[in-house]
Amino acid sequence: MSTARSTAIATAHEAHTLEWLALSLTPGLGPTRARRVVEYLGGVAAVFRASLTELEATGILASSAQSLATGKSIELAKEEAERAIAEGVKIVSLEDSSYSAQLKQIYDAPMVLYVRGKSDAISQPGIALVGTRHPTPYGSGLAERLACDLAARGLVIISGMARGVDTAGHRGAITAKGKTVAVFGTGINLIYPKENSRLSEQILGCGGALISEFPMGTAAFPQNFPHSQSHYQRDVSGRAGG
Repeated sequence: MSTARSTAIATAHEAHTLEWLALSLTPGLGPTRARRVVEYLGGVAAVFRASLTELEATGILASSAQSLATGKSIELAKEEAERAIAEGVKIVSLEDSSYSAQLKQIYDAPMVLYVRGKSDAISQPGIALVGTRHPTPYGSGLAERLACDLAARGLVIISGMARGVDTAGHRGAITAKGKTVAVFGTGINLIYPKENSRLSEQILGCGGALISEFPMGTAAFPQNFPHSQSHYQRDVSGRAGG
């Protein structure tokens, strides 16, 4: 493949990623509605070529249509992309080959994922290990041993880096020198809880990844349970995660 063709493909890929990012940042336009608009208009690029009238005809909110038609959404995306680059974060869109094929099948798959680390880790065979933030010593030990065994057999351990079972799961994978992915309920640049800062670096050091569907700087709110994690959820503690 020629250098010129490679450059053209890379440029087109970046443009599509920016467009998906712009959709994700458009006020009043969630994942499900955004994908309907893309399908209705014939592709993500077509959304940004559409007139205000054409956008309003899709049934989205007037404020969403205005943000897209006036270029406000694209401007927000450019600013967000600059923040991500400054933090060493890659933005993976629905059209990216490293986006998890399984995650793409859920009804409200995030339009973009923010990734630190090896982005291909999120598309490899894996299993989620999540549970209570207040496990018994036995439960914590069991979670760590189970994660260690599974990671040693080549599975990526997916969890939320919360206190308790989640943290134990990540540690087990690291002990096995396997890969683990932490799904954040905050912006990717905010480690929560803070005491897991070292754990996050260990995850990256083992070839894993930190991912989030939330914009940079998003604080920890209870409603921000990551959709990405819930798709794979397995609660080894036998209790609801909390």
